[in-house]
Amino acid sequence: MTVRYFSFFTILSNVLVGLVAAAAAIGGSWAPLRVLRTPGARGLAAVSIMVTCLVYATMLQGLWHPLGAQLLADRSLHYVVPLLYMAWWMAVLPHGTLAWPHALRWLLFPLVFAVWTLSRGALVHEYPYPFLDVDRLGYSQVLLDCLAVGALFLALGFGLVAIDRALARRPALT
Repeated sequence: MTVRYFSFFTILSNVLVGLVAAAAAIGGSWAPLRVLRTPGARGLAAVSIMVTCLVYATMLQGLWHPLGAQLLADRSLHYVVPLLYMAWWMAVLPHGTLAWPHALRWLLFPLVFAVWTLSRGALVHEYPYPFLDVDRLGYSQVLLDCLAVGALFLALGFGLVAIDRALARRPALT
């Protein structure tokens, strides 16, 4: 059950956002916390949670109809957390420190996710999302789907770097 739960990009991206936010709140000099407070980690969390929101809204939302607590969790993970994190990233965090290569480095996260998902799927014949289901779609279609999500990830990454640079030039609020 636990491996399956952590096989969803939604869960991984929300955990990353939670870790980045916790590291910011805790402070301290412990190396893992320092890494999570870097502009690169904060940017990766932003792009990952935006991809979670956009892919869910455009490809997955209609596939199930949660009620009650499941509906609350669903909306929180896919819409509320992305909105709040992006608001925090834009309004509170310092800007002007992201560089264009960050967007390329951030691709490692979805790449590792895809390799993990397809490797695990080949063994257990279970895929977290329909567009990754090799048993149903075949490797050619799943590769195209992965490339499309990777392109979205890269475009959002470059967009985030551009926004970071623009926010660095804005006048300070006094």
